[in-house]
Amino acid sequence: MAMKIRLARGGSKKRPFYRVVASDSRMPRDGRYVEKLGTYNPLLPKDSEERVKLNMERIQYWLSEGAQPTDRVSRFLEAAGVLEKKERANLKKGEPGKKAQERVEEKAAKAQAAKEAAEEAAAAPAEEAPAEEAPAEEAPAEAPAEEAAAEEKAE
Repeated sequence: MAMKIRLARGGSKKRPFYRVVASDSRMPRDGRYVEKLGTYNPLLPKDSEERVKLNMERIQYWLSEGAQPTDRVSRFLEAAGVLEKKERANLKKGEPGKKAQERVEEKAAKAQAAKEAAEEAAAAPAEEAPAEEAPAEEAPAEAPAEEAAAEEKAE
């Protein structure tokens, strides 16, 4: 008989409440269990002591009998210091979805095209650009002076 320490869901719709139970692995999730080992209420804040309650003596007994905790229960036991922490490789965690990846690729392609265009513009008329910039800088400086003179004449 393969024993599991797992969560059995109770509570009403949209208001979950779990019992931590020792049960035969062949039984349904919320079905018959051998012993209730604690409770888990995900609706309470993370720092609340009532969120996860475990009967450590009985859990130690069932672990010694060869019961396997599920992933979620093993996380509770790791937090309580009963089990040593496992390395979990969550390879999908940091990956954005398909649409986001496509948007990033489009943005990168546009940025690359703009960069290439800027490099070509800078490389070809490198000698002409400073000559063009100097008169352009002088022209705006003269324009406000002309406007000021025009305003003075209007008064």
